[in-house]
Amino acid sequence: MSSDSIWIVGAARSGKTTRLIEQFCLWSPSVKPLSATVSSRWRSGRRRLGQTGPAILVLAANGDNRLELADRIATATQGKYTFHSTTPFGFFEQEVMLFWPLLVQSLDLRVQFPLRLQPETELELAARLWRRELDSGILRQTGVSSNRMVRRTLDLLQLAAVSGTPAIEIPEILEQGFAGEAGSTSLWATMGELLDRWREWCLTRGFLTYGIICELYWRYLLQDGTYQQHLLDRYQAVMADDIDDYPAISRHLFELLLDRGAAGAFTYNPDGGVRLGLGADTEYMAGLETRCNRVENLDRQAGLAQEIGESVVNLAVNADSFYGLELSLPASVRSISTTSRSQLLRETAEIIAEAVKSKAVAPEEIAVIAPGMDAIARYSLTEILGRDNIAAESLNDQRPLSSTPAIRALLTLLALVYPGLGRLVDRDAVAEMLVVLSSQRNRELDTEGSNPIFNPNQIPNPKSIDPVRAGLIADHCFRPELDRPSLLPITAFPRWDRLGHRAAGAYEQILEWIEQQRTQQQQRLLPSPISLLDRAIQKFLISDRYLPYDQLAALRELMETCAHYWQIDERMQRVEPPKGGESETIARFIQLLRQGTVTANPFPVRPDGSAAPAVTLATIFQYRSSRRAHKWHFWLDASSPLWLSGGAATLFGAPLFWRSQLGQKGQSEDETDAGQQRLRRILLDLLSRCSVLYLCHSELSVSGQEQTGPMMPLIHSSVSYQR
Repeated sequence: MSSDSIWIVGAARSGKTTRLIEQFCLWSPSVKPLSATVSSRWRSGRRRLGQTGPAILVLAANGDNRLELADRIATATQGKYTFHSTTPFGFFEQEVMLFWPLLVQSLDLRVQFPLRLQPETELELAARLWRRELDSGILRQTGVSSNRMVRRTLDLLQLAAVSGTPAIEIPEILEQGFAGEAGSTSLWATMGELLDRWREWCLTRGFLTYGIICELYWRYLLQDGTYQQHLLDRYQAVMADDIDDYPAISRHLFELLLDRGAAGAFTYNPDGGVRLGLGADTEYMAGLETRCNRVENLDRQAGLAQEIGESVVNLAVNADSFYGLELSLPASVRSISTTSRSQLLRETAEIIAEAVKSKAVAPEEIAVIAPGMDAIARYSLTEILGRDNIAAESLNDQRPLSSTPAIRALLTLLALVYPGLGRLVDRDAVAEMLVVLSSQRNRELDTEGSNPIFNPNQIPNPKSIDPVRAGLIADHCFRPELDRPSLLPITAFPRWDRLGHRAAGAYEQILEWIEQQRTQQQQRLLPSPISLLDRAIQKFLISDRYLPYDQLAALRELMETCAHYWQIDERMQRVEPPKGGESETIARFIQLLRQGTVTANPFPVRPDGSAAPAVTLATIFQYRSSRRAHKWHFWLDASSPLWLSGGAATLFGAPLFWRSQLGQKGQSEDETDAGQQRLRRILLDLLSRCSVLYLCHSELSVSGQEQTGPMMPLIHSSVSYQR
């Protein structure tokens, strides 16, 4: 295998990934078998990892990209060669877990297997640890809630770790960067002290967060001679796709491999940087080019970027210089203008429906992209398109679990079965639970002659208990109590006969099942809340039907979150004696989800099989991260000022931890220039992924304010679409 390293640079969809796969096919036959000098113990460890010899390390920017890249490599090589496919964060986590004994020895830690905290659990535990500082106001910023303040502080640890900055320098960096604008010297010092206490608290109990994992990897593990030798024994080459989205410490890993003779192939998009502000350091990663022997420039541009990319950028970014020249955009760029946003949503959906019905474009070739895809837009577009039997799919829609009725119903069940949770259940929650759980097909209540065989293609039966009947039952049959809230028999409602046979029977079945679970819980025959949730899902939600993927994903998400929460709670009970018993743990779990916490995506992260024929709804960040392409784009809220920030969240203080300007205060001119550069990257990236563009603009925003964002020159220069 040639030791020459390759730097592949090009715009979006210029063929960088394809070129990377071609290089893999050239290098993979040259991977040598495992050396005879390696011990048999190391061989067995390698087999447990699924590797039979030194492999090529293949990295992608995120999980979805990793799956696609791994599939393409396997197809191109017919699965003949081994390789290790992961993401930067995934690799750091795997290495810390795998070589934990080295860290235990070097840091003198307690010998116990580490557990990684999910972000939502991390937030709750940190808030409990820092409760005194939060209540006293020591950890507080004007206009920032307590939970947001905790999240900001934890994010600083992650930003420092991924940039290769010791955590002890965080207060000084904040002091230099903000210079009293967003806080005070005492606040920054407090944050540093709390982070030091949090890190020590986690390591003592064997808890790992993203920030702690990254710090352990670059500061300790990557400097360990034993680990370095193992790393070099395992990988002869490294291939990384889209490294403009990688954290700075990835470069430390790559340079170590290159210095020791490994070959490297890297793809880089100068106009990429999707995760810039979320841990990525695009400019620092670009410096890796000097370590490569060959540089390949792919000049090909795709989509509309080839035709109008520079014109669009000039109109949006340099409007003062070009707007007066009356530049016009081609017919492939059209604008949709309305007065209100509600009209805009309706108009956009109807235009999409007309295009699909006329077979001008297929649903799966359409994407609706906005800087912020709020719930109103998602619901309106989905409902209007659904009237014409056109499906709409939200891309990586990370909504709180509590926004799903089935999840809220299951949480209500927990409060009814376990004691001491009366404050967490009320009449409205019980009524909703009855509606959700009664949607099961009640075969016992079917008329004679009905077909008992389940047909997954048939239209589901209407709910046995509708919202009106559920409200009446909750009014008369729900008995609230602090310790044991309960449901009474249907006869507690004097006119229960007016509910109907089907509704009364469905309610009695639900009541009987709840009483059975309460009895088993009292007799200690109910292992855990996880078991109760699993029983309820099997009994009421999936026993006789196939759920849509989004609903099934929400249930998987709930079960994974619940299993993780109780795993952490079990570890906590071994270290610290419990104070309130199981009921208190359940109460905290219910409150955590009801607060609107967004939990981690379930595994697998995507449905199997081919993509459904559906219109894609996404934010700018979600769409750019997925690196998808569609024939038609509808840029929603094109006149919104949010396009200047791309709609993507930027972590507090993120620019202060970029290696090129570590701790430097950003001037207003620099911030303006950074916003314009971000807009340039967004426009060129999105234009590379479509061939027809609709700029959807409403004069007034949702709040009724006039919209005059940076995209207004584009709207005025495009052809107004007339239906």
